Amino acid sequence: MAKLPATIFVCQNCGSQSRKWLGQCPDCEEWNTLVEERFRAAPQTKGAGSFSSQFSTSPIAYDTIESQDDARTSTGIDEMDRVLGGGIVAGSLVLIGGAPGIGKSTIVIQMADKLGQNGTKVLYVSGEESERQIKMRGERLGIAADNLFLLPETNLQSILAETAKMKPDLVIVDSIQTVFSEKIESAPGSVSQVREVAAQFMMFAKQTGTPVFLTGHVTKEGSIAGPKTLEHIVDTVLYFEGDRHHNHRIIRATKNRFGAANEIGVFEMTNAGLVPVSNPSELFLQERPENATGSVVTVCMEGTRPMLVEVQALVSGTTFGSGRRMTQGFDHNRASLLIAVLEKQLGFQLAGDDVFVNVAGGMEIDEPAADLGVLAAIASSFRNLQVPPETAVFGEVGLTGEIRGVLQAQARAREAQTLGFKKLILPESNKKGLEKLLGIRVVGVKNLEQAMDELF
Repeated sequence: MAKLPATIFVCQNCGSQSRKWLGQCPDCEEWNTLVEERFRAAPQTKGAGSFSSQFSTSPIAYDTIESQDDARTSTGIDEMDRVLGGGIVAGSLVLIGGAPGIGKSTIVIQMADKLGQNGTKVLYVSGEESERQIKMRGERLGIAADNLFLLPETNLQSILAETAKMKPDLVIVDSIQTVFSEKIESAPGSVSQVREVAAQFMMFAKQTGTPVFLTGHVTKEGSIAGPKTLEHIVDTVLYFEGDRHHNHRIIRATKNRFGAANEIGVFEMTNAGLVPVSNPSELFLQERPENATGSVVTVCMEGTRPMLVEVQALVSGTTFGSGRRMTQGFDHNRASLLIAVLEKQLGFQLAGDDVFVNVAGGMEIDEPAADLGVLAAIASSFRNLQVPPETAVFGEVGLTGEIRGVLQAQARAREAQTLGFKKLILPESNKKGLEKLLGIRVVGVKNLEQAMDELF
């Protein structure tokens, strides 16, 4: 009698394995994430659809390899090219993650349409929609979709067999959680299935030179569903950001082997699909209120792109013994630290007040250069004094109240100059070389006291 496959329990968050069920994963310490799966040893012979057996490899001298940095393929969408580092690299494996309905399928079918117009043969593998549903969405978006071929299939071996016959120039898989391999008995979307499917697509991409785009769901915490090893396997990880209360969407590259990480592309969701926004600063500042206290414009960097965003603050009395600190789009702990610096160095009495900080437009800021903008907004609301609307600020604030220099000050200053700002307050160490900017007054400050004197 043949021996049945052993049963193991696999954590759906980190991929840790255990021979017995545990309420809490010992590795990632998440609760109720271990799921029972059937385990069996890998077969000795590689079956159909495995690309590792179809190509032989041998060591290659580094100096004999031709560079392909200039051989990128443009997606036809400028913002997408920016996030990818200049275009699609041959043989790359790209993972696009985001919440349901945020626009993952929309952006990939728009990209397939643009590529098809240039003669690129695209295979769109859909595990969630039928070909008629994809056709309906394409008609709604008004795309022609030349050279686009649809394959509603979830079996990995069948998908790889079709790609071997068709030999497409680009493969899109929507989504990786729906594709399963016959070699593994666990359900589609499990850790074992996601890891095996991603590994097979990686081998296919590297050995044939065909770029592969994978879309993936995210968990309630916002990370891509499946094991963390999935993000290590792929070359580029793109996250869709945005919510249903705003029309704009942001694609952020959290990992990119062929370009700068943390690069972003900004899109606006319309009836015609996702439309690239060439100047995001104008988008985030277009509804800025006039003659309002607690509103300051700061210049932040997203990858290599400078962006002007509005930081709002509201300081109001509280009926409780101690005030609350609430933030939206800015780190809560960082805001509490900055408020403590404001109280210690300038004598502001904020312990009995509620302090609310918001980055307008749904933008999220995570760099220290926004410190001065946050403190300026809080001081403006506390003193009930308006910051001049044509003034922009940036700079990192230390615990002793000093204003520290930041990176890429010249790019930030030029962005403020382009949008018509007349005064720029920045760290003294970043002032050198910026005095020649026409139409804008550059003021360098060394500490918080100097900054507040210039603002008010």
